[in-house]
Parts: sequence; structure tokens; C-alpha cells
Amino acid sequence: MSQVGLARSDDDLRGILKLQQASRTPTEDGFVTVQHTLEILQHMHGLAPSVVAWDEQGEVGAYAITMPREARPLVPILEPMFVMLEEMQIPGSWYVMGQVAVGPALRGTGTFDRLYHEHRAHYADRWDQIITEVATRNGRSMRAHERVGFRTIKTFQDPTDHWAVIAWDWT
Repeated sequence: MSQVGLARSDDDLRGILKLQQASRTPTEDGFVTVQHTLEILQHMHGLAPSVVAWDEQGEVGAYAITMPREARPLVPILEPMFVMLEEMQIPGSWYVMGQVAVGPALRGTGTFDRLYHEHRAHYADRWDQIITEVATRNGRSMRAHERVGFRTIKTFQDPTDHWAVIAWDWT
């Protein structure tokens, strides 16, 4: 079984970027839409480390990026999401799940759920909930998030896709 924990080094952050690049093409196994840089991940890591799973070779095989609201200026493409979340007046404290991906070697092993439960273990004393958006056509991701405990709090259409805003409330 893979080890799950907080990212510890720039090598872990590079592992996130490598898996992120490999996960950009939509497949039945899901996909990611935003591409980060090492500098952006380093800044976000300084605010609140992301959670990763290491495969048997010690390489990052899955990740769940922690994106506190203070990281908002780092990823301008997500500005419309932050504006919408503010307009929704979501109660309590929250942060954004910046992105989650599980590589082929760790799929079907429970790693997705373990990533999120690690988030809760590390951050439930700091925030009340995680908020994120998932393209509704990404059925695998929608089902996986629901299994963990996320619920849809809003849906909307933008020029690129139909989206669900989902939240996992820990209160």
C-alpha cells in the first residue's frame, strides 16, 4: 500500500507537476484542467502543504493540492471561481482543493479517499471544510468525491464546461 502524507520537498512538488502533466488529457479515468509551476506550488506549500501519496518506488503517484484563499492571486485562471465562492457566502472557514489526481499505478487502491482523509487529519483544526469544482462530465471524479463525503452546493455553466461546486463539511 502507498504511503500518504504531506509533501516534504521540492522533489515531491516536481512529482506533482509530472503527474499533473500526465493527467491533462481527458480519459475515462478523469483529468485535470489547471497546470501549475514549481514556484506556484512552492508558495502554496509554504501556506499549507499539499497531500501526496508515494508509490512503491518513492515517487509521487497521487496528490491533492491544498489551496488556501491566500493563494488566490497565484492562479489567475481560478479568479472567477473565487469570486463566485465569495458571492455564495459559504459559512465557516474553508480552503480550496486546488486539484486532485491519482496516477495509474495507485488507481483502485483507495488512495483517493486516503488523500482526502489525510487532508481532514491535518487541516480540520484550521478549516471547517474543503471546497472545489469538478467538471460534471468527469464522472469518475464526481463519484469519488461523493464517496468521500462531498456534496454539490451549486452547479453552473461557463464557456468551457458544466461544473459542480462541491464541499466536504467537517463540522
